Amino acid sequence: MTYEDRILSCNECGQSFTFTVDDQAYHAEKGYTNEPKRCPACRQAKRAQRNDDGFDRGGREMYPVVCAECGKDTTVPFQPRGDRPVYCSDCFRRQGTSANTGRY
Repeated sequence: MTYEDRILSCNECGQSFTFTVDDQAYHAEKGYTNEPKRCPACRQAKRAQRNDDGFDRGGREMYPVVCAECGKDTTVPFQPRGDRPVYCSDCFRRQGTSANTGRY
């Protein structure tokens, strides 16, 4: 299929932006049927907002904790109850390998 650069208007800020030939080919390769509604700057701002709102990319709420082993600040996808230690991902991995009993 032959593509040509197209000028679109951003639904968010109203600015014009170019939907390039490369972008159109990428959209087609991924199977996207709709053209972009936001300019690249508004898409990036929306992504940043989504990542900063306390939810991870899967939409789960994240809770701030301090790792029980190394003391590093981190976040976890569950609300700690306080009766069990909570680890950062690195320490959790180390805990899993040292406690591995071979049952799985």
